[in-house]
Amino acid sequence: FQAEDGIRDQPRSRGLGDVYKRQVLQCAWNEEWNNLSNSEKADLNARQGVRYPNLEEAVVADPETHIPVPKDGKTMGEILIRGNVVMKGYYKNKEATESSMRNGWFHSGDLAVVYPDGYIQIKDRSKDIIISGGENISSVEVENVVAKHPAVSLVAVVAKPDKKWGEVPCAFIELKEGKKTNQTEIINFCKKYLASFKCPKFVVFGLLPKTYTGKNSAISKGFIFTLPSI
Repeated sequence: FQAEDGIRDQPRSRGLGDVYKRQVLQCAWNEEWNNLSNSEKADLNARQGVRYPNLEEAVVADPETHIPVPKDGKTMGEILIRGNVVMKGYYKNKEATESSMRNGWFHSGDLAVVYPDGYIQIKDRSKDIIISGGENISSVEVENVVAKHPAVSLVAVVAKPDKKWGEVPCAFIELKEGKKTNQTEIINFCKKYLASFKCPKFVVFGLLPKTYTGKNSAISKGFIFTLPSI
């Protein structure tokens, strides 16, 4: 969100249906951010932030050892939460409950980083991470860069099977009305902000499915290979 004003009034948060009242994290505004540029404000406000007061604890940690990741804004871990607002388990689904509830923590499935100020930013869902040549690529990170292109309205980045690398990023893009671009331009644009291995190797243009609120539908990442061969 990069409007000329009102950035502060559009807080990002993370909600979970597995938690009572749903709210888990919120990007609480800091007064010292007021004099930053709109672009800087938008980047800060894109973070999911810090835990809500009704939550006992929320950490980003290694999902196996439960050791918190360094607060360097780079090292990814899984968001783990606990408190009396967290559900006891999934109704009549013992397997899902045992998978998500481990060592006293609820495993959210959200992969995130923590910045030095303690603010959390989600990078991807663990099931959506792209593994290319042994390197982990956050689909959300790539989407955020592609979305900055002036011709792009909506974008969904997914893993495309690749014989050499295992998987490579593929971007599905819906353009703004009246705007034009092409695959080469999008890829070169991404190279200004991302390492080459993170940039989309394929770009497909078309309409993306949306929810009734206008957001990318959850099926966006599932319908990719039902489209014509790429």
